[in-house]
Amino acid sequence: MNPDPSHLRLEDQVCFALYSAARAAQQAYRPLLDELGLTYPQYLVLLVLWERDGQTVSALGERLHLDSGTLSPLLRRLEGHELITRERRSTDSRRVSVRLTTAGDALRQRAADIQRCLLDAVGLEPQELSALRDLSQRFTAAS
Repeated sequence: MNPDPSHLRLEDQVCFALYSAARAAQQAYRPLLDELGLTYPQYLVLLVLWERDGQTVSALGERLHLDSGTLSPLLRRLEGHELITRERRSTDSRRVSVRLTTAGDALRQRAADIQRCLLDAVGLEPQELSALRDLSQRFTAAS
């Protein structure tokens, strides 16, 4: 019995739509983040720290769905730009805390307008962007 190949069209694939949307989002963010001297993954790290400073590397990795092999170079570059510091916890030297520097915290004000600029760039209404985000989060949580 041969399966029906009619569903094997690229434009019918959810995975391709998500992949394309992720690439489009990163492209839309790029010029905004270039002005801040950040890459998209660095911006994500800072977003988490702006929410709650002083997290461990492992907590950051969990929140961002990144392994330490990916996260460590990001943190090293952010530290090199003097936006964060990393320090071993005195209570447990295996755990490393990540903290914003004054410059890293100040960058939050410059980044505050990025979401509005993104809305303008992609031509979506705020409620459409919220719906897209919510569906993407549900998809991620279910997989």
